[in-house]
Amino acid sequence: MKTVVAGAIGECVHVAGVYNFLRLAEQLGWKTIFLGPAVPTEKFLQTAHDVKADMVAVSYRLTPETGERLLAEFAEAADELRAQGVQFAFGGTPPVAERAKALGFFDSVFDGTQSQEEITTFLRGEALTEHGSPIYPQTTIERILWKKPFPLLRHHYGQPSMRATMEGIKRIAEAKALDVISLGIDQDAQENFFHPGKQNPRSTGAGGVPVRSTDDYQKLYCSSRCGNYPLMRTYSGTNDFIRLAEMYHEIIHICWAAVPLFWFNQMDGRGPFDVESSIREHQKLIQWYGDHDVPVELNEPHHWGMRDAPDVVFVVAAYLSAYNARAFGVHDYIAQMMFNSPPGTSDAMDLAKMQACLEICAPLENEDFRIWRQTRTGLLSYPLEDNAARAHLAASIYLQMALKPHIIHIVGHTEAHHAASAEDVIAASLMAQRAITNALHGQPDMLQDPVIQSRKEHLLNQAHTTLQAIQKLGKGKANDPFTDAENLSQAVKTGILDAPHLKNSPFARGAIQTTILNGACEAIRDNGNPLPEEERLAQYL
Repeated sequence: MKTVVAGAIGECVHVAGVYNFLRLAEQLGWKTIFLGPAVPTEKFLQTAHDVKADMVAVSYRLTPETGERLLAEFAEAADELRAQGVQFAFGGTPPVAERAKALGFFDSVFDGTQSQEEITTFLRGEALTEHGSPIYPQTTIERILWKKPFPLLRHHYGQPSMRATMEGIKRIAEAKALDVISLGIDQDAQENFFHPGKQNPRSTGAGGVPVRSTDDYQKLYCSSRCGNYPLMRTYSGTNDFIRLAEMYHEIIHICWAAVPLFWFNQMDGRGPFDVESSIREHQKLIQWYGDHDVPVELNEPHHWGMRDAPDVVFVVAAYLSAYNARAFGVHDYIAQMMFNSPPGTSDAMDLAKMQACLEICAPLENEDFRIWRQTRTGLLSYPLEDNAARAHLAASIYLQMALKPHIIHIVGHTEAHHAASAEDVIAASLMAQRAITNALHGQPDMLQDPVIQSRKEHLLNQAHTTLQAIQKLGKGKANDPFTDAENLSQAVKTGILDAPHLKNSPFARGAIQTTILNGACEAIRDNGNPLPEEERLAQYL
C-alpha cells in the first residue's frame, strides 16, 4: 500500500479540494495522511520522511504571487525527498496552478478542470498522452477494469438529424460525460437499413437519428474521437441481424450488443418475425457476437417487468438470458437490471429482486463465462416535473450502487418529457457521478436488511418452480428446454411466462393478474390474494 501525505501549505485554510483528492486516493488503495490547513513546510517534509511517503500533495488557494513564493521555497526544501523518488502533486485555483506548473517541480498540477479519470490515472501511476490525458481503453472489459471502483457510465443519445447528433456526440465526448454512447437510431434504421425501398420518408428521425448508410455511422463514430474517447454501441435491429452486426463491428466497433429473446417481433409490434422464429434468429445473433468476442447483454427481464409481469417472471427471464448467452458462446455477459419496473416497486423489493437475479445466475459463471453487472433506472418511472425527475435520477442511482455495478446505464431525467439533448446527457452524468461518489465513500450495506434477504429467498424458490415448469413442458421434445426455441415460445403461449399487458396477443396468454403488494409485484387470484407459482403452474408440474 502506497502512502500519500497531504494538506494546505502556508496560511491557506481551504482544504476541501485536497480532502476530496485523499478520498479518491483511498478508493484506489492508498494509505492517506491528512495534515489539515495552514501546514508549515517543515511539518510537511518531516511527516513525509517519518512515514516513508510515496507522494506529497500540496494545496494553496490564495494569492498567486504569495503562492508562487511559498511553493518555490517548498520545492527547494523538498529537493532531497524528490531525489529519493517521492512524487509531488499540487492542487489549487487556476492562477496559482499556473505558477506551480511554471516551477517545473511538481509531477502533476490540478486546477479543478481535470476529470476524475485524469486524477485516478495519475494516482495509479499509469501512462498519459503527450497532452496529459489518460489513454482511454477502447473495449468494454478493459475499460471496466481500468475505471474501477467507479462504474462505466452509459446513456442513450440520438437526435432526429445527423448533424445535430454528430454535434451532440462531440460535446458529450469533450465534456467526458460518458464512457459509452448508446446510439438511439430511428425505427427505419433498425428494421429497413438494407431495404431503402421500404423506408418511410415521413417517419425519418422517429425515435432517433436517421442513419441511412455506413458513411453515416462512420461520421457518428468519428464525432466521438475526442475528449475521453467514449465507446459506442447501438440497437441490434429488428431485421437483418447478422448484416447489421457485421457493420456495427466494423464501423463503430460496437463495444457490446443488446439482444432480446422473446421481444422485438410481432408480439410487441417491433419486428417482422413471430416469437419462435425471432428466438432462433436472436440465438444466431448471440452466437455471432460470441464468436467475435463481443460482450452481450440480453435486455430480457425488464421487458417483462415493464409489462407488469410478476417479479418471479423477471427473475426467471434473467436466468434464461444468462443461460442462453452461455449456451451460444458468449464469454462476457452483461446482466442488465432495470429498477422501478413496474414503477410501483419499492426500493427494498427492487434490491431483493435484483439480488435474486444475480444469485440465480451465479452458478453459470466459470472461467470462460463472466457476468458483469449493469443497472439502470426504470424507463416508466420518471416524474414529469424537472426537479422531481433530477431527484429521482440521483436517488435511484445511489440505490443501484448497493449492487456494486460495473456499468450504470443512466436514463436521463428528461425521459418523461423529451429525448435527451447533449446538455441533458451531460447534466444527468454529473448528477450520476455525484451519487456514485457518495455511495463509494461509505454506503451502508442495504442488502443485509432481513426483509430484503427474505424476499430474495422467496423469489429464488418461486423462480426454480417456474423453471421446472418450463423444463417439464419440453420434456421428451427438446434436448435443452431452456434453449429450444419452440419450447421457449410455448412457455409464453401457454402462460408459464406471462404478463398482463400481453392480453389479446396471438402469441401469449395475457391472462395473469398482478398487483403491487408491500412494494413487490405479485401474481394474484381473482380475490386479490397472492398466487404462488406452485398453484399457478400446477398443470405443468
